[in-house]
Amino acid sequence: MSTDATTERRGGKRPNAGRKKTGTCRDTPHRARPPLSSRHPVHVTQRISGIYELRRGVIYRVLRGVLAHYLGLDDFRIVHFSIQKNHLHMLVEAADQHVLSRRMQSFAIRAARALNGQQRRIGKVFAYRYHASQIKTARYARHALAYVLNNWRRHRLDWEHAAARAAKLDPYASGPSFDGWTMSFAPAKNYIPLPVSAPSTWLLRVGWRRYGPIDPFEVPGPLW
Repeated sequence: MSTDATTERRGGKRPNAGRKKTGTCRDTPHRARPPLSSRHPVHVTQRISGIYELRRGVIYRVLRGVLAHYLGLDDFRIVHFSIQKNHLHMLVEAADQHVLSRRMQSFAIRAARALNGQQRRIGKVFAYRYHASQIKTARYARHALAYVLNNWRRHRLDWEHAAARAAKLDPYASGPSFDGWTMSFAPAKNYIPLPVSAPSTWLLRVGWRRYGPIDPFEVPGPLW
């Protein structure tokens, strides 16, 4: 082996070495969830991977069964829920941030098992960690309700086919359980609504009403 001082050395730290950052990761950063008061509802978004279309009757029935498991809990309530093509929206109430994390983990596991079983597939169902945004004002509560219940109009899914254009409420959301619309609705024949819990927080029961009822044809703007 040469001992010449000019021989190139191998190993060690080198400029620009290692995996390059791609900037393509969209996952929620793995940091501690902020403290959560039981007075503040939370808007949760979960994105799906591996299932190309969620807005189907078979998927609706699977998720309806998963939601039923969370009825009657003292520390956690799913107050509203909507199924979009590749993601889920929900408004939840939790005793604190630890309960929220534990229950959302439980929901993800149950939903993944149920969806994989129905689709006869294996693999990851939820693409990323859930995104959670606390609702601390009455104005934000009103906007979050409109955003979740009318999210199909934001994505123009209300124009996909004739039945959607004729519908006033999203059949893949918990709108039939909401009593704050500007008009009343008769339940559709043979339609079984999503099982959700009545709200207990002041913001989702009363506070949001300061800013007026929600028109079923309202197209919500961005939350963030």
